[in-house]
Amino acid sequence: MNYSIDKNAREPAYIQLYRFLVKDITAGVYPFGTKLPSKRVMAEETGVSVITVEHAMTLLNEEGYVESRQRSGAVVTYRGEDFFHGIDREASHIIDRTEREQPGTAFPFSVLTKTMRRVMLDYGRKILIKSPNHGCMELREELCAFLARSRGLSVRPEQVVIGSGAEYLYGLIVQLLGTDEVYGLEQPSYNKIREVYEAFGAKCDLLPMGRDGILTKELEKTKERILQVTPFNSFPSGITADISKKHEYLRWAAQRDGVLIEDNYDSELTGSRKMEEPLYSMDKGARVIYLNTFSRTIAPSMRIGYMVLPETKVEDFNRKLGFYSCTVPIFDQYVIAELLAGGDFERHINRVRRNRRKKEGEA
Repeated sequence: MNYSIDKNAREPAYIQLYRFLVKDITAGVYPFGTKLPSKRVMAEETGVSVITVEHAMTLLNEEGYVESRQRSGAVVTYRGEDFFHGIDREASHIIDRTEREQPGTAFPFSVLTKTMRRVMLDYGRKILIKSPNHGCMELREELCAFLARSRGLSVRPEQVVIGSGAEYLYGLIVQLLGTDEVYGLEQPSYNKIREVYEAFGAKCDLLPMGRDGILTKELEKTKERILQVTPFNSFPSGITADISKKHEYLRWAAQRDGVLIEDNYDSELTGSRKMEEPLYSMDKGARVIYLNTFSRTIAPSMRIGYMVLPETKVEDFNRKLGFYSCTVPIFDQYVIAELLAGGDFERHINRVRRNRRKKEGEA
């Protein structure tokens, strides 16, 4: 592999490696169905760490160029006709982050259909009523219990707002915090975040990422008071913030009396034996808004997301935005509530995590 990685460049090494690999895959150097060199071989031949190679491979998997298979390594799945042409994929991530399902993460269809039938029988005509504005109490209570069990978050149902996916919740957040503010975002990051904020008239400052999160020097020089981060598995980079970077984010918010928007997308599906600790549970100054969805853990068609407001923002939210009707059908909310209450959701999460640990051990 004749790749020259510039370790002094502003662009992270894993992004440089990713670009080289994409160029060779699309050029046919690695045709459809062939295997890429192993992670160790790539690391040795390019002079980078195995972790750097893993970050690049995560990107290739997310974008659909390769698929990591047990005992087979990374196999090229790119076919030229499957991809759009004439679009700068590096500048505009045209694939929604929920669209490409990783092998072994699918929620059991039989469990989902069984739960839907039970909701129709048990709830009866209640599935026809209009949802409360913040979402039905059954789902908000079950979410509070789940977050307490899995994340150590101690929150009340009044702090939870249900909405139809992350993009809808971004729109509520920008209206809550102010459309005249500048929002600091990870670069690269999920492109729809910036598009939603800018659609409401807000400005965004794109802050380059290092190996463990937004670069310290970029945090220090930016003038914003609002920062959106994805501490676990940031899309599309695959970067996970370590504990030091998380504390740095919290100090940044405290020093500026600012707000952190924590998008914890995909965090339940970690291969670690211990769930990632969210910024929200680490924060003592009530400066974090927590978001997550069920798009990846159940199905992309389940356009259900939720955010947890700090106590200090609940009254402001109710005054400014409490009039918004909930955008998620009440039937779908009851289904998710039942999956949480009966333990089916957590059993699925635990199964996926066990499989990932097993796969990582075989790699």
